[in-house]
Amino acid sequence: MARLPRLAVPGHPHHILLRGNAGQPIVRDDADRSLLLQLWGEYAQAYRVALHAWVLLDDQVQLLATPEDDALSQWVQAIGRRYVRYFNDRHGRTGTLWEGRYRSTVLERERYLLACMVHMDLQPVASGLVARPADHRWSSHAHYAGAAFDRLVTPPAEYWALGNTPFAREAAYAELVHRGIGGATEAALVDATRNGWALGSEAFLQTLQGQTERRLHRVKAGRPRKSQSV
Repeated sequence: MARLPRLAVPGHPHHILLRGNAGQPIVRDDADRSLLLQLWGEYAQAYRVALHAWVLLDDQVQLLATPEDDALSQWVQAIGRRYVRYFNDRHGRTGTLWEGRYRSTVLERERYLLACMVHMDLQPVASGLVARPADHRWSSHAHYAGAAFDRLVTPPAEYWALGNTPFAREAAYAELVHRGIGGATEAALVDATRNGWALGSEAFLQTLQGQTERRLHRVKAGRPRKSQSV
């Protein structure tokens, strides 16, 4: 079966996952981390992508971003190629760094955007790196919780709607992270991102299907049932 083209729809938030090949590190020190983040910011302007949130672990990077046009794949691929050249030259290695194509999903923003941000903030905790999201330096959590300013990110409208003042928004977002997102939402988000399906209500999927020819969800296995004559 032919591989489906990557799903990317302008104007909608996308959760993006890039992992190291065979679980190998994609960063080895803070110099690598800083350069990779710098590239995301620089290229976001060039490719007209709004980067809402990010988290960087040793073996992967997750992003939440909304493209203005059809350049999402070019954005990710351009950074990937440039960073691999830098990484290989600096560390005296050759060959691929990434685990194949990046993985992504298109999200219904009203239902899943903030949940995705919480999911990303909790990844360092889930990986056993820190006890609290605030203890991990390499994510956008500090920006949204009011602990630091991150010039890379463009806060989405859903974050602004959390409160009328910066303090109210920061406190409300910190509470969302504290509560978590629940197992069912977590599983749906992970499955959609890994398999490239859109994530949202039936109404959202129907509307989204009008904007792309690409299939948005998996089909049931097996042959269609034949109609029975009466």
